[in-house]
Amino acid sequence: MKTKILYVEDEPSLGKIVKESLQRRGFEVVMESDGANVLAVFKQSNPAVCVLDIMLPNKDGFEVAEEIRAIDPGVPILFLTAKTQTEDLVKGFTLGGNDYIRKPFSMEELIVRIDNVLRKPAGTTSSPTDHIAIGRFRFYANRQILASGREEKKLSYKESELLKLLYEKRNGIIDRKDILDLLWGHDSFFNSRNLDVYITRLRVHLKEDENLQILTIKGVGYRFVLA
Repeated sequence: MKTKILYVEDEPSLGKIVKESLQRRGFEVVMESDGANVLAVFKQSNPAVCVLDIMLPNKDGFEVAEEIRAIDPGVPILFLTAKTQTEDLVKGFTLGGNDYIRKPFSMEELIVRIDNVLRKPAGTTSSPTDHIAIGRFRFYANRQILASGREEKKLSYKESELLKLLYEKRNGIIDRKDILDLLWGHDSFFNSRNLDVYITRLRVHLKEDENLQILTIKGVGYRFVLA
């Protein structure tokens, strides 16, 4: 069965090229150009991943992502954008985006990023109730949920993968470049800024347990301390 992609792009020439390229690589592509129509198309097509341009007519990609997340918290969302400001990245991730790709982009990079957001977390054959105890938290990696008491936080795919990686290397130092290579495929400046955003978000998620710290080791990487 082909993987179905909802591709939202309002530039006809770029949209045609990308759609045909994805189809040649074995994907099924449902394309839409108007932000106001995306939610209806999403409900009808039930895609495995959404690739959203941010600059769209009537509703921008951020609004569209928020609508999609309201009805499907788990579907991966990849933003296409010419925007590079940190506040734009933060806004996208806050609304549930899993990754960004900056225009102009190569098809090879797009395919790698699609594959990354579609990749299932390790251990998906285990019981959905299995969890990792991290301080006062319970981390359900398969469901991308971080729980404390009765409260549950839904993590994005990248947040979940990053937390797993930090936990696996807990109390040791993990090189920043290794994280970028493992989770993004390469250590470009743009991906590096994405990592900064995710580290900040995980620190916020974990802040209620003062015994947990994600320390920045300047010039090297990070150390996840579990006291």
